[in-house]
Amino acid sequence: MTIFSGTTQKCKACKKTVYWVEQLAADNVVYHKTCFRCYHCRGTLKLSNYSSLEGVLYCKPQFDQLLKMTGSLEKSFEGTRSRSGHLR
Repeated sequence: MTIFSGTTQKCKACKKTVYWVEQLAADNVVYHKTCFRCYHCRGTLKLSNYSSLEGVLYCKPQFDQLLKMTGSLEKSFEGTRSRSGHLR
């Protein structure tokens, strides 16, 4: 009789246990498929449409916008939203 012992891997986003069926690994970090989201727009990401900077996940459009707005990969979107929550 085989006993399933589970896993000790935790999702970087929610810190909960990630089981094999719901696992997605990007940049050697494990996520739930539903937790793999853009930091800025909260859109669901796929391995084919994401970028990361210092461990922060972005969709390609937001990452490109970050680069255009700041002219650098060293800055973030912090302080670039208007009061309505939209980008300036």
